[in-house]
Amino acid sequence: MSNILSRDRFVEFLIKSEVLLFGDFELNSGRKSPYFFNLGNINSGEALRSLGEAYARTIIESGIRVDVLFGPAYKGIPIAVSTSMALGMMGSDVSFAFNRKEAKNHGEGGNIVGADIRRKVLILDDVLTSGKALKESIGMLKSKGADVVGALVALNRDEIDENKQTARQLLEQTEGINIISICSIKDVVSYLEKDPERRRFAEKIRDYQSVYCS
Repeated sequence: MSNILSRDRFVEFLIKSEVLLFGDFELNSGRKSPYFFNLGNINSGEALRSLGEAYARTIIESGIRVDVLFGPAYKGIPIAVSTSMALGMMGSDVSFAFNRKEAKNHGEGGNIVGADIRRKVLILDDVLTSGKALKESIGMLKSKGADVVGALVALNRDEIDENKQTARQLLEQTEGINIISICSIKDVVSYLEKDPERRRFAEKIRDYQSVYCS
């Protein structure tokens, strides 16, 4: 694995970019988490270039055949654009599209912007927790004729529901698509444990994993 795509290098990138934060956070689910993932903190050209490269290299290494990259509004939009650009630089010209939160009633109309999605589509998003948002995107795309072949996220939190299933397992079973990630929370813990100054964060995350993760 090269540069930004190595697991440790990618986790380091997330921490330095303040995407991966440590502390006490309340998630949408109501769970209290010792870490928080906010890809919205990628706000510079260089950071976005590195992010797009990591997504692009993961797609290439996965071997997934894809015609269109889809970025759900809003955080998925810069991911799709930067990944498409990175793939182009790597010799693979892949189109991209994204959605509006509200359909446009004038001009071209509709709520999809960009490439025709009635082809093989890969969804690009930030983090996989419960899978609810991803499931909504899959349903919306399929209703418009897309052949959704998979989804790629930067971080898989590996959390389980009341039936002890992870979001990845549930989505792969119910939707029949591949769910891949650049890194998982296990990779984050592995990285933190190697750093004496950050080892305490690893311990807190392990406590959280013992209750909420696979």
